[in-house]
Amino acid sequence: MLNSSHVLALVVAVLIAACSPATSDYDILIVNGTVYDGSLTAARVTNIGIVDDRIVSMAASATASSKTRIDASGKMVTPGFIDPHTHARQFLLDPASSSNFNYLYQGVTTVFIGNDGGGLPDRDAAIQTFQSQGTGPNVAFFAGHGAIRESVMGMADRAANDEEIAAMQNLLVDDMKGGAFGLSSGLYYAPGSFASTDEVIALARVAASYGGVYDTHLRSEGSYGDGLLAAVSEAIAIARAADIPLHISHIKALGQDTWGQSVDVIRLVEQGLRSGVSISANQYPWRASGTRLSNALIPRWVVADSNARMRDRLNDPELADRIRSEMQANLQRRGGPDAMLVTGAASEFVGMTLEDIARVLEKPPLEAAIEVVLQGDPSIASFVMDPDDIQRLAVQPWVMTGSDGGAGHPRLYGTYPKAFQDFVVDKALMSREQFVHRSSGLVAETFGLCDRGYLREGYIADIAVIDADAFIAGASYARPTELATGVDHLIINGVLAIDGASRPVLPGRVLRKTPCN
Repeated sequence: MLNSSHVLALVVAVLIAACSPATSDYDILIVNGTVYDGSLTAARVTNIGIVDDRIVSMAASATASSKTRIDASGKMVTPGFIDPHTHARQFLLDPASSSNFNYLYQGVTTVFIGNDGGGLPDRDAAIQTFQSQGTGPNVAFFAGHGAIRESVMGMADRAANDEEIAAMQNLLVDDMKGGAFGLSSGLYYAPGSFASTDEVIALARVAASYGGVYDTHLRSEGSYGDGLLAAVSEAIAIARAADIPLHISHIKALGQDTWGQSVDVIRLVEQGLRSGVSISANQYPWRASGTRLSNALIPRWVVADSNARMRDRLNDPELADRIRSEMQANLQRRGGPDAMLVTGAASEFVGMTLEDIARVLEKPPLEAAIEVVLQGDPSIASFVMDPDDIQRLAVQPWVMTGSDGGAGHPRLYGTYPKAFQDFVVDKALMSREQFVHRSSGLVAETFGLCDRGYLREGYIADIAVIDADAFIAGASYARPTELATGVDHLIINGVLAIDGASRPVLPGRVLRKTPCN
């Protein structure tokens, strides 16, 4: 029997409950969307419930209560896209651009940095900056072969000795323990280009022991050196010898003299897969590559040691004939002076081709190129890819979307919507499910992002709500910084980063490699 004190307590409890606001079922409820869950399973209309940073229901009631409700009727609901190859490090470190809206408006919620052998110099300080000032997307990073080699050997154009390899291995161990997702190499660029295959294998074995991936810019993507097919064979040999998954960055056949070799690249990769090597690749849909003018034209031996030595060699009359002969071959590989467009915003020649610049400077193209390199070495776009090769590679089940986004090229702002329009809408090369998978789930599986890349209960809520009809790249070579359209809502770690318009939030996290359960 209740005494008077019990009755009073019960009455108070009832009154408090009556006056308290009702607890919502979800923080965010997405209803009526056509859900592409990141797998190749057919899309379905369902409702997604989110609490804190996790998906807690993939079959929520449309009448459930929520703090935020998103009606996604007629829209695609996808995992946030994961870009395995970017050059976003400097943008993320700068508080003025750390939001990386250029990626968010493409539906990208996670970016990898440190590609092409660049790594994450001053790793701990950079991570501290990311965490203290915040980032728009999540950030994952690679250890960089080029950066590690330079810290041990400088820009020396020679093979590493045993002591130097051991020193590089120790630095790599530190990066892997610090959370790197693998080892990235840039064997086309100095100083990575000076490394032997055995040196790379020795380092890749270290990355493999920590569950990492070997990500590589091939030693050649065209007819440089021994050529594209030899470079693909070398990458597969490295992966086999080191027992590590191989990831080929921005796979392509660069230059008219290699157009059509995508057929042989696919054959080599499929042979490697059948032999037990894990192989994947990323690709952007643009016909023009992007790099610095020196990387496109100046021979690697000329840039060895230091910028000062490069200047000395370029100005040395005894080396002039050799340098210009090799530069002429590189220029032909790049399609000639009218196929090379300066995109670096800081250059006075931005928007001009090398042919235009030569006319303005009243010099032959090679002499004009040397002058421009010495004046600042701007980034360029080279129109060197054949659409047939792009499409042939795009449909391979081991190829994923990747922007290789850097300043001055429209791929920084428009890769994902352009790939969607080119491959899904215009050419019907793949289904929407395939496009979403190659941009999310496939990437997460390849690099070991254990609870991202799919829309599943218990997974992190990185989610895009996309109007497929409006998902279009605004960026072009003439206007490379136009934001994409079509991403109506973007959720990162359970936080709305786009809700009809960008929001002043920086919900990204630094991701570190951890074992998946």
